[in-house]
Amino acid sequence: MGSYHPKIHEIIKKDPRFPYEAYEFLFQSLAFTQKMLGKIKPPEGQEPATEHHVSGRQLVEGIKRFALDEFGLMARCVFNQWGIKKTGDFGAMVFNLVEIGLMSKTENDSMEDFEDIFDMDNGLMNDYVISPKHENEKSR
Repeated sequence: MGSYHPKIHEIIKKDPRFPYEAYEFLFQSLAFTQKMLGKIKPPEGQEPATEHHVSGRQLVEGIKRFALDEFGLMARCVFNQWGIKKTGDFGAMVFNLVEIGLMSKTENDSMEDFEDIFDMDNGLMNDYVISPKHENEKSR
């Protein structure tokens, strides 16, 4: 996404649980997940075809991997700062975006698809792995 969207401020006025930055991160995570799964993101303004669609579970798993890549062991702290306490919170954000037309869903998608995918405290701490890439960055 990477650009300012005033519609997100409409969401925040109606549902102030999550800040603008959390929604930006969600869009970045969606792109990361689509790339990770070999599903290319359609050009801006076009409806995603079914092959571009990711399930709630796939998105949450992608969010977790992207957060660990971006924030490392601080991922849980960042999510806490953004008010994200459980994986279902990502579902709330997605459906807020669907409601204003910035994301889409299929008839089979539901909020329950995002519930209890992993425990936020343990999943973000225990699944972090220091890769050679991270080790090389530390030595610089």
